[in-house]
Amino acid sequence: MRIDIPQGADPILYVWGDLVPGIGPAAGAFSLAVYEHTTLALREFEAARLRIAQINGCLFCLDWRTERDGKKVEEGFLDAVTRWRTTDAFDERTRLAAEYAERYALDHHHLDEDFWDRIKAHYSQAEIVELTMCLGSWLAFGRLNHVLGLDTACTLPSVKRP
Repeated sequence: MRIDIPQGADPILYVWGDLVPGIGPAAGAFSLAVYEHTTLALREFEAARLRIAQINGCLFCLDWRTERDGKKVEEGFLDAVTRWRTTDAFDERTRLAAEYAERYALDHHHLDEDFWDRIKAHYSQAEIVELTMCLGSWLAFGRLNHVLGLDTACTLPSVKRP
């Protein structure tokens, strides 16, 4: 880790709360909100989230699978995200979610009219805004955790890890 953590302190709670009490809890609430309040289908949500995780290199994010109603994406989904352009495992909404994640993170200045026409054909305006907010959260906070070396100690507050 690149931040000194006091003996016995939880690294995530310390960095996200104790070190920056005016910012960290609000950032944490936003981070959790994208999981708790999303209306996006699980597969498109996970395709976008995992593509950002791949780009960020966040170890925890790459290992994590969002669960809804006892269901997670299938084994091998991460590999399909890597091959989002050519995989036959994705419908068009899921493929667009992965594409948007990649372009948002790596080439946002070149989101052209062709892209917007294609995404608007499959997503409502509210869904586009929601997906964009999710991408922003994952890009910022996954990258923050990876850059500071917290991704090996990261857990979501509502999740117990062994």
